[in-house]
Amino acid sequence: MKDKVEAVINELKPALQADGGNIELLSVDEATGKVTVKLVGHCGTCPHAMATLKNYIEANLKLAVPEVKEVVAA
Repeated sequence: MKDKVEAVINELKPALQADGGNIELLSVDEATGKVTVKLVGHCGTCPHAMATLKNYIEANLKLAVPEVKEVVAA
């Protein structure tokens, strides 16, 4: 599961990097489906960071990796 999550995150990175941000995968809990990431650069301080996390990152991860139940920022 971690490899699948990492592959999707790598596909999402260019869009975040275009806005001066980025994302780091911190952990994947296969038992609960919880993915923990760190938003960095502009994404770490942007007032829309939670919307990006839930509406872009989490939504795409859930579509590509059905085992993902939740994405949280550290």
